[in-house]
Amino acid sequence: MSERIDYTKASPNGMKALGGVYSYVSQSGLCPTLIELVFLRVSQINGCAYCLDMHTRDLLKSGVPQEKITLTLAWREAGNWFDARERAALAWSESLTLIANQHITDAQFSEMQQQFSEKEIVDLNIAIGLMNAYNRMAISLQKLPDSAPR
Repeated sequence: MSERIDYTKASPNGMKALGGVYSYVSQSGLCPTLIELVFLRVSQINGCAYCLDMHTRDLLKSGVPQEKITLTLAWREAGNWFDARERAALAWSESLTLIANQHITDAQFSEMQQQFSEKEIVDLNIAIGLMNAYNRMAISLQKLPDSAPR
């Protein structure tokens, strides 16, 4: 498999715009580890090798144990590896990423309201939407993981 289009070269202004959204999310006040776990979970759902590689490496660099990273795929069965905010954010990430298959229930929204402020919920939505956009870019244009043998 080879890269179809280098999207950073083909549309530098478009990628700069996405980077601006990323900068906003990074400075939104949400916990950086929470954001990275959300990015990882969305990328798992979408099957984005490039983003899985990047966010796994970022989580490792920030000191998150390998076990927690590995168990993100099965966070519901992972015992106490994930706190209440992380569990709510991961469930929300799944629901938003798969929204065409299942709409957000009042119970899901209520859980989010128990864990996050209105601003934090909106910022999580922005983060989830951003990662879905990045995943679709990388998957459709076959962006190889940085760690892939060349």
